[in-house]
Amino acid sequence: VGMTVMTLAGFLAPALWYEVTERREAGRLLLALTGTGAAFVLYARLLWQNLMRRTAPAHRAGLAAIALICWAMPLLLGIDRGWGNALLVPAGLIAIVLPVREAVGAAAAATVFTPVYGVLLGLPALAVLYEVAAVPLGAFSGYVTVWLFHVVQELREARAELARSAVGEERLRFARDLHDVLGHSLQAVALRAEVAERFVERDDARVRKELTEIQTMARDAVRDVREVVRGYRATSLRTELDGMSAVLRAAGIRCERPEVSPALPPHVHEPLGWVAREATTNVLRHSSATWCEISVRAGRDRVEVEIVNDGAGRRSGDAGSGLAGLAERISAAGGEFAAGPAGDGTFRVAAAVPAAPEGEA
Repeated sequence: VGMTVMTLAGFLAPALWYEVTERREAGRLLLALTGTGAAFVLYARLLWQNLMRRTAPAHRAGLAAIALICWAMPLLLGIDRGWGNALLVPAGLIAIVLPVREAVGAAAAATVFTPVYGVLLGLPALAVLYEVAAVPLGAFSGYVTVWLFHVVQELREARAELARSAVGEERLRFARDLHDVLGHSLQAVALRAEVAERFVERDDARVRKELTEIQTMARDAVRDVREVVRGYRATSLRTELDGMSAVLRAAGIRCERPEVSPALPPHVHEPLGWVAREATTNVLRHSSATWCEISVRAGRDRVEVEIVNDGAGRRSGDAGSGLAGLAERISAAGGEFAAGPAGDGTFRVAAAVPAAPEGEA
């Protein structure tokens, strides 16, 4: 609407002002106001509809109606006092309403016929030359204006989509972290509770020890969940491997924690720590393994963790979404992940991440 007001005001306001303040003839004033009002309404509607990408065949008829009104006004009201400018009004809509190829042809035709019509109406030579330049310029300006509007609109939509995507990714991260944290912690708590139950009538000291461990694990789980919610949780590979070996040994699964070099790059701890955590849950929940071997290899280019257990032939059900989540984590860190039966009755989980952060390698 603002563009319409500026366009029509620039071309028709001087002539209308003359009719209102000096000419003061009721018939002419009524004709001028009616023609200008009709042109304004049609122009605004066509412009808005096309800005909103609501094109329709009827818009061609609207453009033709505006051209008819604006070309009739100088003929009926005369070319003095600015009514000749009305001939230029339709030019701004040519490239807005019509497809590009048709708009080029229509603009070329208007560039020829508008000055010719101006000559027939008696416009001065300078005004005719002005129309020769103004018609194609007006058509081009209309096209650029709508194009820029659509570009800005698409950028806003893209920004909104990025915001929605960021929210979705954060929700996915939260759900994945919560699954990994609680899945591991609750599995460990359940295991300790089973151990305590076995000793409830035989060894009070062992029961108290297991209950103390359960209490500690529950508190750690609460802390981990809070850190996940806040987004501040940092995972240490050494800590996760310590916890993994302790939990598996408590379940009667032979497991020794390998030495972890303190010189490991900081960025590898989180993805590989999640591998250890999920592998623990996987062994406890989906297999009846008797032993589990863990190896950590730190090379010049990458750091690898491999976890193998003998429960592949005795797995109880699907591994769930945990391993799929691990694959996503490792891939996001620029690494490689594999998990599955090794063919000799063992189940192997292996992950490798670059020794240098992604983008610095």
